[in-house]
Amino acid sequence: MGALIFLVMLVLIVGLIVTDAYNKLVTLRNRYKNAYSQIDVQLQRRYDLIPNLVETAKGYMKHERETLEAVIAARNAAMTASTQAAQNPGDPQAMQQLQNSEAALTGALSRLLVLSEAYPDLKADRTMTQLMEELTSTENKVAFARQAFNDAVTLYNTKREVFPSNLIAGSFNFSAAELLEEPAPEVKKAPRVSF
Repeated sequence: MGALIFLVMLVLIVGLIVTDAYNKLVTLRNRYKNAYSQIDVQLQRRYDLIPNLVETAKGYMKHERETLEAVIAARNAAMTASTQAAQNPGDPQAMQQLQNSEAALTGALSRLLVLSEAYPDLKADRTMTQLMEELTSTENKVAFARQAFNDAVTLYNTKREVFPSNLIAGSFNFSAAELLEEPAPEVKKAPRVSF
């Protein structure tokens, strides 16, 4: 009888450990997905600002059509990558594609800003100034949201790698999540407002 009680207690303890580890993994996975949704909100705000910025610049920069089209093309590519990443935050391919497209968009925006320096009327335009301030603010919010996402991913990945959670993670297909790295140093600065 004592052996049966011991066996029942052992099964109960193992069951509690498995349940606790599983529930913690689910919680942490949901946290990093929520953290990505905060990035997605800020990226969408950024994408919404860009057409207004281009339209404002278009009136002044008639001879810079190629640059303006490059900004819109980079924005569209980044929006597509963001949509794919939002469907499965933490997926290595989706995160890499998002990082690459965001770097290209930041580069295109930087070229636009450099060219705008040659147009004093554009620099003096109030709408352009406001859009640039909003874009800079949004870039800062994206950086903060990225940090929160990376913190959540790190907690999740750590939990799935430590014992006994690693046994549960493997059994229930809790795959590793990918960090959203910062852009390369040459493009990681937020666009500078110098109007």
